[in-house]
Amino acid sequence: MKRWILACAALLLAFMTGVAGAGAAAPGAERRKIIIDQDAFEGPGLQPILMLLNDPSVEVLGITIVSGDGWQPEETAATLRMLELVKRTDIPVVAGATFPLVNSKERNKRREALYGALPYKGAWMESWPAYNTIARREPHAPDVIAPMAEGMPTTRPAPISAAEFLLAMSRKYPGQVTIIAMGPLTNLALAQRIDDGFAGRIRELVTEGGNFVGRDLTKAQDEFAMQVAFNPRMSFNHFWDPEAAHIVFTSPWPKLTLVTGDASDPAIGTAALLARATASDRPTAAYVKRIAQPNYPLWDEVQAAVWLDPKIVTARGRLAMDVDLMPGANYGALLTWPAGKGPGLGERDVDLVYAVDVPRVEAMFVDLIGR
Repeated sequence: MKRWILACAALLLAFMTGVAGAGAAAPGAERRKIIIDQDAFEGPGLQPILMLLNDPSVEVLGITIVSGDGWQPEETAATLRMLELVKRTDIPVVAGATFPLVNSKERNKRREALYGALPYKGAWMESWPAYNTIARREPHAPDVIAPMAEGMPTTRPAPISAAEFLLAMSRKYPGQVTIIAMGPLTNLALAQRIDDGFAGRIRELVTEGGNFVGRDLTKAQDEFAMQVAFNPRMSFNHFWDPEAAHIVFTSPWPKLTLVTGDASDPAIGTAALLARATASDRPTAAYVKRIAQPNYPLWDEVQAAVWLDPKIVTARGRLAMDVDLMPGANYGALLTWPAGKGPGLGERDVDLVYAVDVPRVEAMFVDLIGR
């Protein structure tokens, strides 16, 4: 047993040494260190990863995968295959949580039976309804990896869990790493519960979700407007794993930013935009041309763009925020209050992005995908 433990420790040390050397900055250049945490399911989940990989000012330490839009094993395979095709197998891919901390498909079905169907449930969808706007693989069991048109990967994920990787990078580079969390927050919650110093060692967490129906919450609200302004809001990245979202929204990140759906909804990956982005036929462009589907919102691409260039943001705000954990119709909904006026149950103020300069986002998308 002792020899087995020593062998495992040696393997982990070798892996971490390799990560430290991957993508090293040129002498004199200091690149911004990030970890991408993503439910990388099909084109919309993979394109924003490529944007971040292709920006020369960014050092991607790794990509951690979490279930959400699809199941983690399939998402991990898709991410590995993407990196093979764009010739970036130097980037570690780390498998994370397959299931939420508490929520489950059965629990969600009971909720729907009591309070009405949710129109989108990610990996829990049992069939794709007529209103679905993107071609999807047929729903399947969590451990199934369906054949991919681009081929199956030959590379393997890193030999540690996503939570272990997040903790290791936070300890190696305290105060230097930004996490771009594009899906449910299970991996981050697990890391925080293993080590409650984790969040404090991260430079910034940038996450995504929530719609505020066009209401300008940066302005004062009267007693009638406030009935609408601070109502619970359902957002897939939060109601997939409400307990994880609660842990994240009540953890002491030095900076926590939420890019709202209001900011990203106007940005659409039209056929014309995709044609411009993939015209170069370089490895990334060729890959995106192969897997992209037109007329899908650039939700996560906007999130990546906001972090890459904050000047893209045209409207910001700040709210106290948490997630509803009570069983009922609002289980998993975002709860918001004016900044500094929450109930004092651990919720914290969050920086929100309400709107962006869409033409500048599109220009960035074309530039980075085309490289």
